[in-house]
Amino acid sequence: MKSVLALFAAITLVGPGLAGAQKPGARPSSTQTGPTSQAKTDSQATVEGDDSQPIKLGTELVNVLFSVVDQNNRIVSNLNSKEVTVLDEGRPQEMFVFRREVNLPINIAILIDLSGSQEYTFPEEKRAAGYFLHSIIRPGKDSAALLTFQDDVDLVQGLTSQMDTINRALDEVEYSRRLGPLTSRNKATALYDAMYITVDEILGREELRRGAEDSMARRAIILLTDGVDNASNRKLDEAIDRAWRSGVMIYAIGIGDRFRFEGVREDILQKISEATGGRAYFPRGSDELLDNFRQIEAELRSQYLVAYSPTNPSRDGSFHKIDVQIKDHPGVRIIHRRGYYAPMEEVKK
Repeated sequence: MKSVLALFAAITLVGPGLAGAQKPGARPSSTQTGPTSQAKTDSQATVEGDDSQPIKLGTELVNVLFSVVDQNNRIVSNLNSKEVTVLDEGRPQEMFVFRREVNLPINIAILIDLSGSQEYTFPEEKRAAGYFLHSIIRPGKDSAALLTFQDDVDLVQGLTSQMDTINRALDEVEYSRRLGPLTSRNKATALYDAMYITVDEILGREELRRGAEDSMARRAIILLTDGVDNASNRKLDEAIDRAWRSGVMIYAIGIGDRFRFEGVREDILQKISEATGGRAYFPRGSDELLDNFRQIEAELRSQYLVAYSPTNPSRDGSFHKIDVQIKDHPGVRIIHRRGYYAPMEEVKK
């Protein structure tokens, strides 16, 4: 993997945009964070809230963002707190915050597979990604980064909110066929390494130490790939674990050459997305691809935020499984990450 200076910022849930192209490396992070917001202020949050007002938290809370869609994939936007139950390790939790979020900043990393299976689909992917970024990025508030991968990972553009910079970076990305026959080198794809590095060095954060709730943001990877991995040093569970620790959602768009290569690994992409709170899409053409990007935009712009103080407040670094349940809305699908890691108690020397 190519060397890079790690791109970290000490923040609550997300760092500010970092412009400029650098090359990400493969160095593992020592970060051991979970999505717990360790916010300590003088006043405590109310359950129902106006999303134009900052959240005031009075204790260490776990923040959970989730989306709800009906059987027609339409966003359900009329829930109230009495219809929502959050379980932590199977135990119902008292919610200190419940509100619909439509205006939080978004940090997005577009991660594009440039292995051989993408040769004929890449032009459509590039056009759809450009449309998506133009639609979702609000200059000065949201940020985007652009990365590509084959057997290695290239950072084309670091996080920036400047659309001119994003446009130039996207224009620079071209598919380049490797010379020679289809050898194992030509077909090498390090998907899991690319996911891990994108979370660790682009969207990751250091251990949570501040409680400035206005720094909250949604962070997501938009992954365009066929889901095949045959060259990573890390395993799939390691990449998912790293996303859990940094609270990064992964939206996968399964696309690739179904004739010359293995086809799309829908099982892998479903696992990645469902575990991290995103969704997996499998378009059958350019129109469906554009529609998938529109659905992702709608979900990122319309989510619910709940915050609770775990009934099991142990600081042992253990994994806590989260489940969000909705009553009185049969047939809906609830999209959220599957859990978080409790913080570790610092050992005093």
